[in-house]
Amino acid sequence: MADVRLGTLNKVLLIGRLTQDPEMRYTPSGAAVLNVRLAVNRRYQDQSGEWRDDTCFVNAVAWQKMAERLSQTLKKGSAVLVEGRLQSRSWETQDGQKRSTIEVNAMSIQNLDRRDTSSQEGGAPADSGGGGFPGDSDDDIPF
Repeated sequence: MADVRLGTLNKVLLIGRLTQDPEMRYTPSGAAVLNVRLAVNRRYQDQSGEWRDDTCFVNAVAWQKMAERLSQTLKKGSAVLVEGRLQSRSWETQDGQKRSTIEVNAMSIQNLDRRDTSSQEGGAPADSGGGGFPGDSDDDIPF
C-alpha cells in the first residue's frame, strides 16, 4: 500500500465581510501585496433548538495587479467572495519568537456589494441578473 498515491486538492471558497480596511504594501522587489481579514458566519441550531451564530476570522492575501485594483475599492464591511488555496507560513519575530499562520492565497476576490461591482477579479459578475439570459431582469418578474 505504500505505493498508492493520493490526488491532492487545496481549494477554498469563502463569502464574508472585511473586518478592517485592506492593508496594501509592496515587497522589496516591488510586488504589490494586499492583506484582508474577513469574517465568515455560520448559523446553526444548538441542542436546545436555539439558533446560534458562529464567526470564523480568516486572513487572505492577494498579489500584483489584483491587489492594486482591489485596494482602491474594498473597505471595512465590504462583502466579498474569495477563491484561493490554503497556505501556511512561519517566521521569527525580532525578539526570537517563532510564529506561524494559515491564510488564503487568493486567486480571485470579488466584491459582492451591489453598489460597487467594478472591483471584481476573475469569474462571473457578482450580480449576473437571474440566469444570465438576455432580457432577464427584475422588471420581468410578474410578482
